[in-house]
Amino acid sequence: MLGMGPDEAIRFAADAVGKAEVLVVTSGAGMGVDSGLPDFRGEKGFWNAYPMYERLGVTFVGAANPAHFIRDPEFGWGFYGHRANLYRSTEPHEGFGILRRWIERFRLKHFIVTSNVDGQFQKAGFREESVLEVHGSIHYLQCLQSCTGEIWPFVEEIPVDLETMHAMRIPRCVRCEGVARPNILMFGDFSWLSHRTDRQEGEFEMFLEENMGRGTVVVGAGTAIPTIRNISERLGRRRGVTVVRINPREPWIDAPHLSMPVGSLAALKAIDDILR
Repeated sequence: MLGMGPDEAIRFAADAVGKAEVLVVTSGAGMGVDSGLPDFRGEKGFWNAYPMYERLGVTFVGAANPAHFIRDPEFGWGFYGHRANLYRSTEPHEGFGILRRWIERFRLKHFIVTSNVDGQFQKAGFREESVLEVHGSIHYLQCLQSCTGEIWPFVEEIPVDLETMHAMRIPRCVRCEGVARPNILMFGDFSWLSHRTDRQEGEFEMFLEENMGRGTVVVGAGTAIPTIRNISERLGRRRGVTVVRINPREPWIDAPHLSMPVGSLAALKAIDDILR
């Protein structure tokens, strides 16, 4: 909300959460940054996290491309295998626990909508049936050649040579034993199997039909990948909904919604301090 100071925005946000019946968390990459996960915003952001790709002249768009799994699957799995290992070893930050505490304390109907593929919300204890992962999840696999429509859990540890970013082992399809790929929507991707995400979207739409307009608070994200921001703004047009936009670089949002130009953990802790 323009013209509102940061302290006032925190108080208004805390008041909105305290009075809400429904909480929708629309989360982008910023939620993971406070857990120590890399932010791929811009080539420099990606290369800061993965300097080995700068030496190879490969951008984030270049690395996150399904063509690698066809031409050089060890290289394709170098990026995604390393990320899977990183996400599994990362503990969700305190902000995830704060959200769960609000849900329990205020008995909030809730749903998580995230563009992140890291599975951090489930790792933090949120129920699988209350999470929509709009770009899929690194913790699930599919056949590269689509010999089957099956999507299955990815539990392997993938060793990666960090000098060449090649995987030393690649996952295989459970049916044809060909190359498997992550069930993630990549750049220029025409073979992603979306039915797991489609099911999640159906559950989210049912949730909205049953619960929206009952003092809802939506916490939302930035503009680099606009999917999540667009969802929060669409929900914000509904009667009885307050959007609390938490973003240190792109916090703007029209009244009557609230803007907090800080990181996710700092904002959640500030709101929680008032609520307690």
